[in-house]
Amino acid sequence: MSNTNRTKLFLDIALFAAFLITMDPHFSGLAIHEWLSLAAAATVIAHLLLSWSWIVEMTKRIFGKGLNGARINYILNWLLFIDGVLIMLSGIMISEAALPAMGITLPMNFAWRRLHDMSANLSLIIMGLHIAMHWNWIVTTFKRVFFGGGKQQSGAMAKQEA
Repeated sequence: MSNTNRTKLFLDIALFAAFLITMDPHFSGLAIHEWLSLAAAATVIAHLLLSWSWIVEMTKRIFGKGLNGARINYILNWLLFIDGVLIMLSGIMISEAALPAMGITLPMNFAWRRLHDMSANLSLIIMGLHIAMHWNWIVTTFKRVFFGGGKQQSGAMAKQEA
């Protein structure tokens, strides 16, 4: 197993845990919700950088024949990225803990709050589909990392791992 896949698995587990915690700010408290979300944004950037070769390869091949599953995966990943950007941007614009702690205050705007809520709810659907599309990679990589087992990853599955 490559160190990249191992690193991606640990990043993905951390992102998923952060995603679950931040989806309910009443559970964690607003300050933890905001700071953990900012940390998750940095983790997403690391995930994207580790997946960069897949992103470039799929962008080149996306209009080829026989790539329907990969095409859906590619579009889903872009939707997840765009939704994540909307969540982060709107979250920063409505920050009540992290930005004020840095001495930055922004005027309250309920349009940003509504965008934040809508994009966060949409992320539940997109994240569920994203995890479903990558489930084989998740299980196989998890088995390899934690139990030293799992089947050898096929070339097609390796291409999907972004």
